[in-house]
Amino acid sequence: MVREIAIQFYLFVFRFFFNLFSICPQKKKTTFVASFGDNALFVMKELQKRTEDQIVILKTASCRVDFDGKVLNFEPRHFPDWIRSIYHLATSQNIFIDNYFGFLAAVKFKANVKCIQLWHAAGAIKQFGLRDPSNESRSPHAIERFKKVYIQFDYVVVGGEKMADIYRQSFGIGEENILRTGIPRTDFFFDEHEMQVIADTLKKKYSGIRDKKVILYAPTYREDDFKITSLPLDIDYMYQELKDEYTLLLRLHPAVRFDFANQYPDFVYDVSDYPDVNHILVVTDLLISDYSSIPFEFSLLRRPMIFFAYDLEEYSKSRGFWEPYDQLVPGPIVKNTTELVDAIQTNELKCNEIETFANEWNEYSTGSASRRLIQAIYAETKTVEGTNSG
Repeated sequence: MVREIAIQFYLFVFRFFFNLFSICPQKKKTTFVASFGDNALFVMKELQKRTEDQIVILKTASCRVDFDGKVLNFEPRHFPDWIRSIYHLATSQNIFIDNYFGFLAAVKFKANVKCIQLWHAAGAIKQFGLRDPSNESRSPHAIERFKKVYIQFDYVVVGGEKMADIYRQSFGIGEENILRTGIPRTDFFFDEHEMQVIADTLKKKYSGIRDKKVILYAPTYREDDFKITSLPLDIDYMYQELKDEYTLLLRLHPAVRFDFANQYPDFVYDVSDYPDVNHILVVTDLLISDYSSIPFEFSLLRRPMIFFAYDLEEYSKSRGFWEPYDQLVPGPIVKNTTELVDAIQTNELKCNEIETFANEWNEYSTGSASRRLIQAIYAETKTVEGTNSG
């Protein structure tokens, strides 16, 4: 109840300032609202090449990406920045977002404004949006608020038809809202020169990955796990069994805080604070994940994965999956560290399934997603402007 009151107060204040600033003239301006930032960064760079739009970045506290240009803190606790952010949202022609943002339930954009949902995942294992199982415990008022947010999406960017179908169900959108241009940040995986530069830089930063195979452990966020005190992995056992051939990188979700006491600095590196996970993927030989969306992009590299689903039954009940888990993931499923190490040592990695997985989820992500997206949105904008001026 208290949370709902706080949300309503936030939306009331946001609506007041948005309506006030809507009186101001609209400008040739694009505003990004970024909580992850990866997709926004690629779109912003392409936008700088191809238009003369003013660009404004509104960053939440969770966004680790460093942007050039005009950047504001999109948090009420940074009140002056927050108010300026609302002004930019009220006076922009194009708005890109990469997550669920509740403020969309409180605003009414001008008729020519385009709101583009970049989202932050190239694929989905767990259910979300209108299909989230936790909606059963939410109030009708909350569900209506979600729908008000989703109806603001003029376009949702997809990398493949499987994700298009998921978005239609999750956001209640129609075919006309699907933009099949590919996921912008996947352009990175088609730039061989840039990937080599990044790999060389990381090998200098983390010396242990130079001469050994690299395992990346990148689990998803679990509800209420804002601060954890231990990992489900048995690091001691992994060190004993794998230290001669492998280096282990730990990449926890941005929302999770973990004070890691590293007893094996020549074997384990915590890369959770490294800003771009795609850079880490370039030097990764084997990915260990669970219900995260990272495998969808990692599959573009056609490298093996293992799925460490130690809490599979519990997690599936609370979050729900789009498909049976064992049919969706392109690698062995293990429940404990012993099984994990066995899968690595016996090379039971189902590499033949990765090609199919990559093609299904990334059919439109072929190296020019950012360019195609900008062409699609801004060509349409010019057409509308030309019509109005005539």
